[in-house]
Amino acid sequence: MAFELPPLPYAYDALEPTIDEATMKLHHDKHHQTYVTNLNGAVEKHPELGTKTPEELVADLGAIPEDVRGVIRNNGGGHVNHTMFWEIMTPGGGGDPTGAIGEQITTDFGSFEAFKKTFNETTAKQFGSGWGFLVFKGGKLEIVTKPNQDSPLSDGLYPILGNDVWEHAYYLKYNNRRPDYLAAWWAVVNWDEVNKRFATAKK
Repeated sequence: MAFELPPLPYAYDALEPTIDEATMKLHHDKHHQTYVTNLNGAVEKHPELGTKTPEELVADLGAIPEDVRGVIRNNGGGHVNHTMFWEIMTPGGGGDPTGAIGEQITTDFGSFEAFKKTFNETTAKQFGSGWGFLVFKGGKLEIVTKPNQDSPLSDGLYPILGNDVWEHAYYLKYNNRRPDYLAAWWAVVNWDEVNKRFATAKK
């Protein structure tokens, strides 16, 4: 198999009460696994694609054979997005952003509170399933939303952080209250990991 499901970097219940154990098991073991399985199925038809990373596949969809392009867009995107998602969360996380990302957020949004408000409101409005992302574009941070499992990588932008607003990410605990989930999520953000991703984005 070219691609594998990465293990969670913490226990399933480690993000309680923000994200419940049942959601984490379903989200990681079922949903993310399905994206990996489907991505591998597409790569089996074109073994040369197995030499690329999932990020490289998603970043250059125009180079993907047409018969598997949609599958790789959806499932490669799902794999990349979720791998990032697990890494940018941590038990005992949250608080104000530190380091370079904290400074950049203050510069571009005025304050962390203003940034959170804009991110949450923008992401809450994503119609249907999708994601809210923070990217670095033209020397400034920018909030973008993407439908389904589309990735900013396909636009030449590196996601610094992202929150999943597919219903499977929050429905067991928050039901249809997407804004409540978005507001609570900041309590588990891993700012050390976000800073690493910000450094990559700046390159």
